[in-house]
Amino acid sequence: QVQLVESGGGLVQPGGSLRLSCAASGIIFSINAMGWYRQAPGKQRELVARITSGGTTTYSDSVKGRFTISRDNAKNTVYLQMLSLKPEDTAVYYCNVLRYFSGRYRSTADWGQGTQVTVSS
Repeated sequence: QVQLVESGGGLVQPGGSLRLSCAASGIIFSINAMGWYRQAPGKQRELVARITSGGTTTYSDSVKGRFTISRDNAKNTVYLQMLSLKPEDTAVYYCNVLRYFSGRYRSTADWGQGTQVTVSS
């Protein structure tokens, strides 16, 4: 049974930073690609960052240059370092185990409870 536990969210002023963590269990973490998603009120969930088992990273245009995804296979944990936060980054952030099929990475059915990030002065 896959379990994902996100943490590290909070209230931060514009321009501030946060580091999110996602602890995974029930999978062989090191062989899986992982993704960070976010969902703002009234909007669809979107992928903001992805890291493959080999450490290759990909970012959405909206966070490129400000967010950094990383992983620690020894701790079964994926991180999202967020810098220069903007009000539009306000959302619930989730991690997810990704599967590669039909030519691209896709999210899987198991989600954690998410962690709220609020960027406001």
